[in-house]
Amino acid sequence: MPYYWRLSGFYFLYFGLLGTLVPYWSLYLKDLGFSAAAIGLLMAIPQLTKIGAPNLWGWLADRSGQRLRIIRTGNLLAAIVFLPVFWIDQFWSMAALLVSFSFFWNAVLAQFEVLTLQSLGRQSHRYSHVRLWGSVGFILAVLVLGEALDRLGTDLLPWVLSALLWLLWLGTLTLPAGDEQVRHRGVDGPSVWSVLRRPAVSLFLVAAFLMQLSHGPYYTFYSIYLEGLGFSKFVVGGLWALGVLAEVGLFLVMHRLMRRFSIPWILVASLVLAALRWLLIGVVADSLFWLALAQLLHAASFGSFHAASIAWVHKQFGPSLGGQGQALYSSLGFGAGWAAGAGLSGLLWQQWGADLFFAAALAAVLAAMLLIAGGVTRSGNADA
Repeated sequence: MPYYWRLSGFYFLYFGLLGTLVPYWSLYLKDLGFSAAAIGLLMAIPQLTKIGAPNLWGWLADRSGQRLRIIRTGNLLAAIVFLPVFWIDQFWSMAALLVSFSFFWNAVLAQFEVLTLQSLGRQSHRYSHVRLWGSVGFILAVLVLGEALDRLGTDLLPWVLSALLWLLWLGTLTLPAGDEQVRHRGVDGPSVWSVLRRPAVSLFLVAAFLMQLSHGPYYTFYSIYLEGLGFSKFVVGGLWALGVLAEVGLFLVMHRLMRRFSIPWILVASLVLAALRWLLIGVVADSLFWLALAQLLHAASFGSFHAASIAWVHKQFGPSLGGQGQALYSSLGFGAGWAAGAGLSGLLWQQWGADLFFAAALAAVLAAMLLIAGGVTRSGNADA
């Protein structure tokens, strides 16, 4: 595949950073003395900025054709504005830092997805083989940091995050430009709104929102929850890594699954298995065996859902609106959905505790029902 290692290297570093931030940042905030409600709100901020930021950058990239320049600039500014983290221990200053950092960091991934598909060209169905290195980076991050934090404490986290941000920016300097000179949409071309008016597209975006909403208790309080049950940070990190290892296995075969099954039905199956995962975590979290089984379902709740979604959005929006299409999926799913899930979890965790995982399961089931009742599954691969 063209540019395989340069593209894969970016995913490796990007999701290595995510594997540092998502499982352990809540523990760092807890050690700084923040309450559960404050942790939930702070963990929601990167996703709140993802609601608007990717759409702005996607519009700029589609209009200007300077997608790679936007990726490089976003990475550089994110690394710069994150530097004050070493001196911050108050809520509003931490919130301001996370807003500024994530505004630029969220400029990157949706546009990089488009750049990857452009660079792969006719081999775009092999996207999952490139993306799996992001999962490998996530696994290494959670495993290594789980052990390191047990030994050295959470004060290590800001140093690791800052280093990864600068490495990520250096990695963007090696990236291929892709089709930078294309000015995609002419005056007679389709508009974003004409695509969004299709019922299948709007229902998919609602389902993506609900899927990420259902991840709220998991991404925000899973580590704290397991620590409260007596599991060590190393075991917690190992469980995070197990989930992403299952994701890697899924990515290796995803191109075959998408040729055998329609993309909408892959989405529905992913949602149903996500609901099963949240039920397991809520009911049998004191059993390491069942926790491990639930983590294997990450292959569905993230892996197959995300890979199918990227392909579905790519086909629905086409090359002329690719940046904005991927940005909408990112902002409404990973942005609004994740932010709402994290914020609600922070507000309700002290009262509901593990019962929030039952609400998460209901959200995933509702998303599956919307896709089926709305006729998205009847579109098959032709519309996928």
